[in-house]
Order: sequence, then C-alpha cells, then structure tokens
Amino acid sequence: MSHREQVASAARRLAEEGLLVGTAGNVSVRVGDLVAVTGSGVTLGVAERHDVVVVRLDGSYVEGALSPTSELDLHLGVYADRPEVGAVVHTHAPYSTAVACVLDELPVLHYQHLLLGGATRVAPYATFGSPELATHVRTALADRQAALMASHGSVAVGASLDAAVEHALLLEWLCALHHRASTLGQLRPLTDEQQADVIAAALTRSYGQPTARHEEHT
Repeated sequence: MSHREQVASAARRLAEEGLLVGTAGNVSVRVGDLVAVTGSGVTLGVAERHDVVVVRLDGSYVEGALSPTSELDLHLGVYADRPEVGAVVHTHAPYSTAVACVLDELPVLHYQHLLLGGATRVAPYATFGSPELATHVRTALADRQAALMASHGSVAVGASLDAAVEHALLLEWLCALHHRASTLGQLRPLTDEQQADVIAAALTRSYGQPTARHEEHT
C-alpha cells in the first residue's frame, strides 16, 4: 500500500469510528523528506489515494491534483519540532471537541492517559489554518502524544500512522470518560505519585506490549 493510500485508509477508519465528519479534519504521514497529507475539502469518510497530496517538508508541492489541507502549517510545524513523529491526525471528534470548549487541560483520571504523556493541554483558540493556531498546538504538544484545540478539536501524533490513529482514539475515549465521570460526582485525578507508580509498573511489566509466556521446566 502506498503512503497516499495509507493516509486515505486512516482517514476512512477515523470516520468510521466517528472522529471525522464530512470534510472536517486531516491526516498526514511523513516519509523521509516528504509528507503525504489529505487534500483540502476532501470528504474523509470516502477518501481515496487521489484525495491525498504529497509535499516536501518546506511545503512545496510534489504530487497530487488537490491543494493540501488548510492546516498544512500545523502538520509541517510538528514534523519540524519532533523528528520522532511520523504521523499527525487532526479531528473534530465530538467528546474531544466538547472538552476543548470547556477545559484548559484534560486531567489524568485513568492510568491509560499516561500513554499520551500525561494531562492533555488545550491550545488557546486561534483561527483555523492560521500560523497562530499552528504555534499554539505545537506548544501544547510538547512532550505529549496529543493535544486539544480550544473550541476546535484534537491533534494526535505518533511514530507511525497506526500509532497516531490509536492516540486519537484513546484521547476521544478519555474525553468521553471525563464527561461521564463529571456527571456522577467529584472527579478524582491521579496524583503525581500515583502516575509515577503507573509508569514504573508499566516499564517493569512491558505494559501494552505482547509478552511471551514463561514456562516452568522441571
């Protein structure tokens, strides 16, 4: 599967999961000095290879019939800041967007939140597609795998396209969890000590990684 096809496939999956609606959102993957990114005005739930364009890291055009997404500066800025990032996913997922309309930060209520690096920051509002928005989001993403965008949506990154998609899905689940927990009573975020214990346990037990069963021999 080509990188343009991978981006289109990721967009379709995110739409199937309810994180992308209509033309709202964008997806990209970095391949060396090139970036494959969804085009402007693409209906993401039915995206195909021809709906994805390829640009260089400086934004210059390489391949594709469409103009790239209006959030191209955001994608390219993240790649410039974070050499380890291989993909960027921006959605208007319902719970993530709702939280981004209310909170300044999504606290850690569940230990899986630490897979995103800790509490999720909400980048200050700026007009979509603007350099100001790209700067705010890049700041919010520092040492994190996801950020929220005030009154706008979410951004998730990852070493691979699959990882970025999974981080976007996890963030949406965490935002839904926050919403549901808030209706039940007082929230109980994990303390710094509890979060440190989770990280230590995850490292010791290789949490989230397939682990072969150890057999005892007699």
